[in-house]
Amino acid sequence: MEESTGSNPQSHGFTEKLKSWLSWSWTCVCFVWFGMVLIMIYVLWSPLKLQETLASASVFLNTLTPKFYVALTGTSSLISGLILIFEWWYFRKYGTSFIEQVSVSHLRPLLGGVESSSTTGLFSSVNGEAEPRPSVSECKVWRNPLNLFRGAEYNRYTWVTGKEPLTYYDMNLSAQDHQTFFTGDTQQLRPEDAVMQKAWRERNPQARIRAAYQAIEMNHECAAAYVLLAEEEATTITEAERLFKKALSIAGKDINLLVYIKRRLAMCARKLGRIKEAVKMMRDLMKEFPLLGMLNIHENLLEALLELQAYADVQAVLAKYDDISLPKSATICYTSALLKARAVSDKFSPEAASRRGLSTAEMNAVEAIHRAVEFNPHVPKYLLEMKSLILPPEHILKRGDSEAVAYAFFHLQHWKRAEGALNLLHCTWEGTFRIIPYPLEKGHLFYPYPGCTETADRELLPSFHEVSVYPKKELPFFILFTAGLCSFTAMLAMLTHQFPELMGVFAKAFFSTLFAPLGFFADKMESFMPSSFWHQLTRI
Repeated sequence: MEESTGSNPQSHGFTEKLKSWLSWSWTCVCFVWFGMVLIMIYVLWSPLKLQETLASASVFLNTLTPKFYVALTGTSSLISGLILIFEWWYFRKYGTSFIEQVSVSHLRPLLGGVESSSTTGLFSSVNGEAEPRPSVSECKVWRNPLNLFRGAEYNRYTWVTGKEPLTYYDMNLSAQDHQTFFTGDTQQLRPEDAVMQKAWRERNPQARIRAAYQAIEMNHECAAAYVLLAEEEATTITEAERLFKKALSIAGKDINLLVYIKRRLAMCARKLGRIKEAVKMMRDLMKEFPLLGMLNIHENLLEALLELQAYADVQAVLAKYDDISLPKSATICYTSALLKARAVSDKFSPEAASRRGLSTAEMNAVEAIHRAVEFNPHVPKYLLEMKSLILPPEHILKRGDSEAVAYAFFHLQHWKRAEGALNLLHCTWEGTFRIIPYPLEKGHLFYPYPGCTETADRELLPSFHEVSVYPKKELPFFILFTAGLCSFTAMLAMLTHQFPELMGVFAKAFFSTLFAPLGFFADKMESFMPSSFWHQLTRI
């Protein structure tokens, strides 16, 4: 085992050397080919009568009318304009240049390009030790612990606005979750379970509801069917709570069903204003099933405790879950920042702080804000209402725009309740980006910000929402190039149309200047080697 692990770096190093050698050989071949082309042009200059051909071509160009040049430059401007429009649309939709993507994906491997090793290299952690950079699993999609009810909340939004708040990708992930939660542990499916498995996969909401009623007809104690009706058919939270209570009474000992139903009942109590009851239900659920921390029930508890303004209890929960060994979330980081900001924000003044400096408590609050912003840089714009909020998706991507939407949707009211907290956030959050190295090959307190969040967020968030992108992408070179080309050719077309004679003189002068180095090179070659030598060489 040790030998195999020890041979891996050697084989990897050999592969890298082979790739670099191939890249170097391709470069040499290109230079040699270019040199041979120049030599062949000079050798065949006399036999092929290239001088006479160029002379006739120049005569032909001189006979062209200005209308031809107007048409030529106008057509070039039109084509480059169409390319510019397509490139801009592709960049806005997919966040990259189409020409650049094709070049990197198809042309670069042919030319022996070596992939960047930055994604597999090492980076320094906070304590200075070398740790492996996180892989694509960093962009894992998580179930939103505070996701809304489809029938009572998402559908009401659709009825009012006519827009779909959930994407098909998001709903498909929920269908997979429900199949795993409610029918994954049963070795031999009952008939009603088979119907419910099919129901979760149905794309049409009415088809799902009909399948749930079909399962209830088969077995009046099919708890999963009542869960589906509570999620999708109930048009009010009160009705959803009644159906969840019915499902709880017949759930039996199925742990997945019990945890899901009790959690949704606690959320119903929270939405109906019975916050203390919701807090008790969440605490009992966490004590009864302590190993289910991956469901992030503590985030539901934190939000309810903040609504009660029980800040000491919030701090106690944070002390348990804001641990270095546990995965972070925007709720953990920003709630910690809120508590520290709340202690100093009511008396905070940027002018006074610039004169006397920051106190210890203010420094702690600013550091907590910087920590939160580094974890998820999209949140402040929603908290400061610089971007409009939408309904949160059913799944979120940690450190992504989807998580920022979900956090701000439920916690904006808690930041507004703390006097001066948003003002402190407004004054300090942008300072985070001066701490983080650029480009983002390293992090300050967390892993480097992953580069796959934009693609996943575009799948999770509806198309009418403008996805927040970090770091802000600069316009690709090819968009700038086509924009300049389009503008330049359009200007040439207009000038040629308005001043045909002057532009004709300018064109002749330009082409004569352009071909002057080639003529100079040919004259030098003829003076260096007699023409009879080339004549004899071509005869051979």
